Amino acid sequence: MNIQTKYHGEVEIEEKDILTFEKGIPGFPDEKKFTLLPLPDMSSVSIMQSVETAGLAFVVADPYSFFENYDFSLDENTVEQLGIGSGADVSAFVILTVHDPFEESTANLQAPIVVNIKKNTAKQVILNNENYQTKHPLFGQLAKG
Repeated sequence: MNIQTKYHGEVEIEEKDILTFEKGIPGFPDEKKFTLLPLPDMSSVSIMQSVETAGLAFVVADPYSFFENYDFSLDENTVEQLGIGSGADVSAFVILTVHDPFEESTANLQAPIVVNIKKNTAKQVILNNENYQTKHPLFGQLAKG
C-alpha cells in the first residue's frame, strides 16, 4: 500500500510493517497506525510515520544506541495489552526533539514507545522514574549517566 509521508514523500509499505497503537498515543488518541521508515546514514534513528495522516511523524531512536544503561520495567497491564510473551518480543524507541546542530537534540526517556515485534502492537508508556527526563540530552555529560 502507498502512503503519503511528512519527510519521504509517497512511499510503499507492507501491511506487516504497520505498528498498531490500540489506544493511539498521548496527544493523538485517534492515530492508531504507524510505520517505521529508516533514515539514510543513521541506522539508530528512524521516522515513525502515521499511516493515516501524512503530516504526523516523529523522529525516533533506539535508546540503547545513545544510553547504554537505559532500563525500565513494564507493568502487567502493558505486558498483557501488547501480548508480550518474553523480553525477546520487545523493542523500544524514544521520541527525539531534533535541533540544529544535531548534537543539541534531546530524547524523551520518560515516555518510551514499546513494541511487541512479533505482533506489531505498540504503546507509548509513561514511566515514573525521576532519573529520566522528557528532554534528556542525546550527547554530552548528561547523556552518559
